[in-house]
Amino acid sequence: MFSIARRIRPLKPFAHTVAVLGLTLTAAAMAAFPAAAVEIEEVTSPGGIKALLVEDYTNPLIAMKFAFKGAGSTQDEDGKEGTANLMSGLLDEGAGDIESQDFQARLDDLGVSLSYDASLDDFTGNFRTITEFGDEAFDLLRLSVNQPRFDDEPVARIRGQIAAGIVADENDPGQLAGEAFRNTVFADHPYARPSEGTLESLATVMAPDLKEFRDRTFARDNLYVGVVGAISPEELGAKLDEVFGDLPETAELKDVPNIDPVTGKTVAVDLAVPQTTIQMALPGVMRDDEDFFAAYLMNHVLGGGSFTSRLYREIREKRGLAYGAGSWLASYDHAALLGINTATRADAAEESIRIIREELTRMAEEGPTEEELAKAKTYVTGSYAIQNLDSSLAIASTLVGIQLDDLGIDYIERRKDLIDAVTIDDVKEMARRLLSVEPTVITVGPAGA
Repeated sequence: MFSIARRIRPLKPFAHTVAVLGLTLTAAAMAAFPAAAVEIEEVTSPGGIKALLVEDYTNPLIAMKFAFKGAGSTQDEDGKEGTANLMSGLLDEGAGDIESQDFQARLDDLGVSLSYDASLDDFTGNFRTITEFGDEAFDLLRLSVNQPRFDDEPVARIRGQIAAGIVADENDPGQLAGEAFRNTVFADHPYARPSEGTLESLATVMAPDLKEFRDRTFARDNLYVGVVGAISPEELGAKLDEVFGDLPETAELKDVPNIDPVTGKTVAVDLAVPQTTIQMALPGVMRDDEDFFAAYLMNHVLGGGSFTSRLYREIREKRGLAYGAGSWLASYDHAALLGINTATRADAAEESIRIIREELTRMAEEGPTEEELAKAKTYVTGSYAIQNLDSSLAIASTLVGIQLDDLGIDYIERRKDLIDAVTIDDVKEMARRLLSVEPTVITVGPAGA
C-alpha cells in the first residue's frame, strides 16, 4: 500500500510509552469484549457533545480516540502542503502557559499517552490515562486541543524531523512508488499531494498557518469520540464538555470533490536498485456501498488474505518471485480503490505483472470457489475481535470508525450477519464489476530489466 502519512518523529516516540497503561488487554479483559457482546452506550454531554462509550472497570484506565472528520491533509492550503501533518506533531509540544519540555514532563509524570495523526481525510487524537490522575490528564488534553502554543523551537524541530525523512526517502523505492501512484491515480486532486508536504512547502508553514488550520478545522460538528474504560456516562459527559466544549460549533472546511481513480495507465520510474516495486490500481467500493462486504470478501480471496490468498500463492509459494504479494481495499471519503502491490527481482518484474493480470482475469471471469468464500467468511468474522477489539484503544478506535462511517451503534452485533448474507453470486458480480477494468500499473526499478 502506498504511504499516505509519514511518522514525523524519528528522534523521539510519537506517543509516550507507559507500561501501566496495559495497551493489550489481559485474558480476563478480552473475555469481556467478544465481538458480539461489546456493550456500547451513546453519551450526550450537558453541552450536546456526543460520544460512544464502553464501560470497563477491569483496570483503572481510560482510553479515548477522537476524530475531526474532514480535517486531514486535504485541508492543507495550496503551497503549504504538510500543514496538517506538521500540526499533528505539535499539539503535545506545549499548550496554554506550559512550554514544550514542561508539557512533555507532565505527561510522563502522570503516565499519560497522548498523540495525534493526520490522514488524508481526518485528524485524529489518541489519549490514555490511569484514573488516579484523570483530572490532571484531561486538563492537559483540553489544553492541547484548545490552546496549542506552536512555539518557534518545537515548530522548527518537528519540521526538521519531517524534512529529514523526506530527504531520506528521495531514493526509497516504496516512497517513489507511492508518489507515482498518487500522482497517477489521483491526478489533480488533493489526494495526489504528499501528506507530509515537500521541502519547499514545509518551509512556508509557520505558527500562524498552524493556528489558522486548527481554528478552521476543529469544531463540534465534525467531532467524533470513542471512549473505553473506568468512567461512567455522567463522568464522561462532564469531561467531553471540559475538553471540547469551547470549540466552535461549525468547522470551516474546504470542499473536496469526489474522484474516480485513474485506471489503464502505465508509469515506470527508473531507479538503479536490485528489485522492482510493483503497484496496481483498480476501482474500489465506498464504505456505504450495499455490496461492500462482497468486495471485501472477494479481495480477501484475491490478495487480502495474506498467506492464503491467490496472489501470494501464485507469486510466492509456487514461483518464489517475491517475499509477498497482496491486494487491499481503500475507501476514502472521496474515492475508493483496490490496490495491488509486490516487489520482485528486476528480471522477474514482467513475469510477476503477467501473473497478477492472469489472476485478475480469472477472478473477474470465474469469481472465487465456494470453499474459498467459506474460508474467507470464517477468517473475516473470526479475526475482527483480534484486530479491532484487542485493547482499550483499539475498541475506542473502532467506536470512532463506526461513527465516521455511519454504521450504527449496533454494527458490531450485525457485522457477522452482514457477512453471512453475502452469496457466491454477490461476490462473483463484484469481481466482474471491479476487476474487468484495465489496471493502472506503477513500477519502480531499473530501466530495461
